[in-house]
Amino acid sequence: MAELYPVALKLEKKICLVVGGGAVAERKVFSLLKSGAKIRLVSKEITSRLHRLAEEGLVSYRQGEYRPSDLAGVFLAIGATSCRETNRRLAQDCRERNLFVNVVDDPELCTFYVPAVVARGSFQIAVSTGGKSPLLARKIREELEEKYGPEYGELTDLLGRLREKAKREIKDDEARQALFAGLLDDEVFSLIKKGLWKEAKERVVKNACSCCGGQSPDGSR
Repeated sequence: MAELYPVALKLEKKICLVVGGGAVAERKVFSLLKSGAKIRLVSKEITSRLHRLAEEGLVSYRQGEYRPSDLAGVFLAIGATSCRETNRRLAQDCRERNLFVNVVDDPELCTFYVPAVVARGSFQIAVSTGGKSPLLARKIREELEEKYGPEYGELTDLLGRLREKAKREIKDDEARQALFAGLLDDEVFSLIKKGLWKEAKERVVKNACSCCGGQSPDGSR
């Protein structure tokens, strides 16, 4: 089997179909909503939390059995039902239309797998076993969650602001790449390992200022 090609999809405003209405489907829906996706939900019955989402207009819900017309305009689909035949038909219909499809607990029917994710805002670490062992992926994710706290999200946002500023103000490619390379020096990582997050971020800003004429990320001096 060929190796998987890992990607991070932009789902904002994309229509994503979830077939199923139980606890698993609920988790999938909430995860997709965090990505800004537009959810189309199909199931005979759904949980009370999914009902609330539908009532609030956060998901589009059709009560009933899955049918191929549910795939109109869909970017990707997730099968989260307890009926293998329904999941199989969904997967087949998606393959015929070249749509991404994931069927929970049935790797053979999937064209993509959902990794175990450590999410700290824009900073994310994904762990995948290619559908072979979700348990192993979860265990490793739990270890990583202890190591990488919410501060990494703040650091990522800071680096993003510095990067955008550099792209606007430094036109020379080599100079810009030199700035990027100098933001995270050994001292920054040493401070991170010691848990000195404020000092680490101050160090990043200092490194940027030394390459940008003394200006901070917001343009002040």
